[in-house]
Amino acid sequence: MPDVPLSSVKIEDILRSEGYNIIVGVDEVGRGPLAGPVVACALILPRDHNICGIKDSKALSEKEREELASEIRKKALACVIAQTGNRQIDRLNIRRATLLTMKRAVMNLIKRLNTTPDIVLVDGKDSLSLPVECRAIVKGDMLSENIGAASIVAKVYRDNLMKRLDKRFPQYGFAIHKGYGTRSHYEAIKRFGVCEIHRRSFRLY
Repeated sequence: MPDVPLSSVKIEDILRSEGYNIIVGVDEVGRGPLAGPVVACALILPRDHNICGIKDSKALSEKEREELASEIRKKALACVIAQTGNRQIDRLNIRRATLLTMKRAVMNLIKRLNTTPDIVLVDGKDSLSLPVECRAIVKGDMLSENIGAASIVAKVYRDNLMKRLDKRFPQYGFAIHKGYGTRSHYEAIKRFGVCEIHRRSFRLY
């Protein structure tokens, strides 16, 4: 595939011109936090989905992400979420856990489709070991609408999960920082110690 500038031309347009029709995008969220799971979403958008504003989830406000995630899940031809918890992250390391989570999401999507996609697009530098062609796309959430949509759905899902976990562990402020290493989070760990959803393999102090 030729280099593609960060523009309105999406990778899907190029791939469809090359004969690829069933295009899966997969992305993850939650590599950096000190607590909680890493979450991945794999999905397929229809060609004429008419969803406006798909881009890197970090470039959107919380309200924008929530509205887009709802629309994406309604219009997607298939959408699957997978997650890997903090204990398995500690056993595997975060990189391996992230790749495993994305692979689980894609494999479960393939099972749900009951057919094999033409290609899987993965955000980042690492490809996945899959029974289908797979391409890693650096800045894929800006270049691919399927990856961008997956990043939004994954982010909203994980944020809502951390809000629910905040009710179990209110002393840490998970609803605010979503498990990331903010000053208030580090201070809470020093005061209360670690809880059962903290990643013990991460530097927590």
